[in-house]
Amino acid sequence: MNRNEVLSVKEKAGYAVGDLAANLVFQTLVMFLAFFYTDILKIPTAAATMIIFYVGFFGAILFNPVMALIADRTNTKMGKFRPWILWTAVPFGLISILAFMTPDFSTTGKVIYALITYTLLLLVYSANNLPYSALSAVLTGNVAERNSVSSYRFMAVMIAQLIIQVAMFPIVDMVGDGDRSIGFPRVMIFLSSVGTILLLISFFTTSERVVPTKEQRSTVREDLKDLIGNRPWLIMLLLTTLVFVTLALKGGAYVYYFENYLDRDSMVKTLSLIGLSNIDNPSSYSFSLFNGGGIVMSLIGILFSKRLADKYGKRDVFGGALFLSTIFIILLFFIPPDRVDMVLLCQATHGFFYGITIPILWAMIADVADFSEWKNNRRATAIIFSAMLVGLKVGLTLGQTFVTALLDYYDYDPDLAQQSAETLLGIRNMVSIYAAIPFLVACGLLFFYEINKAKEIEIEEALKGRSA
Repeated sequence: MNRNEVLSVKEKAGYAVGDLAANLVFQTLVMFLAFFYTDILKIPTAAATMIIFYVGFFGAILFNPVMALIADRTNTKMGKFRPWILWTAVPFGLISILAFMTPDFSTTGKVIYALITYTLLLLVYSANNLPYSALSAVLTGNVAERNSVSSYRFMAVMIAQLIIQVAMFPIVDMVGDGDRSIGFPRVMIFLSSVGTILLLISFFTTSERVVPTKEQRSTVREDLKDLIGNRPWLIMLLLTTLVFVTLALKGGAYVYYFENYLDRDSMVKTLSLIGLSNIDNPSSYSFSLFNGGGIVMSLIGILFSKRLADKYGKRDVFGGALFLSTIFIILLFFIPPDRVDMVLLCQATHGFFYGITIPILWAMIADVADFSEWKNNRRATAIIFSAMLVGLKVGLTLGQTFVTALLDYYDYDPDLAQQSAETLLGIRNMVSIYAAIPFLVACGLLFFYEINKAKEIEIEEALKGRSA
């Protein structure tokens, strides 16, 4: 069991591109699933809400824990977790394409099609991404190297966000000649093909080094007992859920914010300042500029993440940066629809502070896996990482459900050229006040999370001693 391995740049980058692949799909779900169902596939908002809610919860509560137990008990020459990346690469790509097709079915047929494809997509996503995430904890036991791996990984996530949040919407309009029901499937065919190749690269360039001894092997009952008594795990489960509620809620609502709330003339004026004039659809280009500014600043934030985490500890840096990022979500409530420039500035500043938190969240989960081994003398990496994936799925489900449910509550009608004042107020609240609440609660939870800088060092030294 090697806890001191220093990883090569090749392996760090090879591992990172696996998350680039997953996020080509995940970011599309966060940003466009609700919009795709309501405005492209033309599913009623109530039906879209039910699909997203029930399938999402079923996937989170059942798929992830079962997959975690299976992954922890997978034993092959290739390792525990790497084989799942190989086995799911092609199915993940194929099902991602199917989930964004627009078949010429009746409304009922479309609802059934969406139900089946979304269920299959979440199933294969769990089988791929949970073992992939757990792999980060067994590449090395060196805490500093894990922080480095997390930084590489989330630079890759930022690249995926640039592709999906910045380029995808205008490209959908372009390749579909203005028909988004054609553009979305064409774009997803390309993205899914690239994603499959990247997953295979991730499999072939990584190795598992932190391997539990025979004495550490445990039963399902022991694993579950360890989880229930692991307070940091429970806190991270809740925290991750809250973080992804906000990400899914504001991410899914932004497209409606630009399509319906912000002033068209103000968007045209802002785009003309950067040399973009005579744009037929200024909302899609403004939406891309908005996301692009946030992502670029997040990339800068990520560059500070490792240094700050190494010096002050993950918990304190994560909580402080998350709180500062939330302030700029709240500020969107006060910006009028004709000040698109202020909206862009607010998003960029939010992106910087949120970028600092991105690598730290996943590195904290690896610390929780070490905490469990330190406390119980048993290592169950995948079931620990299921906290992240369960929280991610539940948060994604709740956030996306809130998007469609709130649209329904505020009487959103995709066929109207101009939404009512009440609907516009609801859309503004979704990207500001409603989106800020889960982040603020997550900040409060960190006061009960005991793995600070001193505890990180204590656990790392103790586990090194046991290995020796």
